[in-house]
Amino acid sequence: MKTTNYYNTFIAVAEDCPVTQAEVPSLHGAAKSAVNLQFETIIENPYQYTSDDILFLVHALKNHIPKSDHERELFFSKSQACLRCSPLSKRYGWGTHHNSDGKVALYAIASEDYQKLVNDPSLTQVKAMRSKRK
Repeated sequence: MKTTNYYNTFIAVAEDCPVTQAEVPSLHGAAKSAVNLQFETIIENPYQYTSDDILFLVHALKNHIPKSDHERELFFSKSQACLRCSPLSKRYGWGTHHNSDGKVALYAIASEDYQKLVNDPSLTQVKAMRSKRK
């Protein structure tokens, strides 16, 4: 089974992120998008879920499938995009901290906590994927 989990890592916002203050992803229509579900899951449950947990939960909710071990195995039998590809860090200004257990929390780009994490030499530092090629 493939994984998207990071450990002791901070994913900073993308170099081409268009905002300087973190934004809550806006709703477009009645149904919540994947980014809305990712945001709600992480912000309401900091350090409770791994990246794999979040991605599978969102997939299950969006596709109305059971959150069973079998469905999870099927989902991760193919490579999945990690949180470096999430609009949370590419568009909306949220960094993701992955602790030693791989559990995730969000930090707003303009916050003191974000600055502490982005400058923490004990963490692996990576940036979210750019939205546009250079």
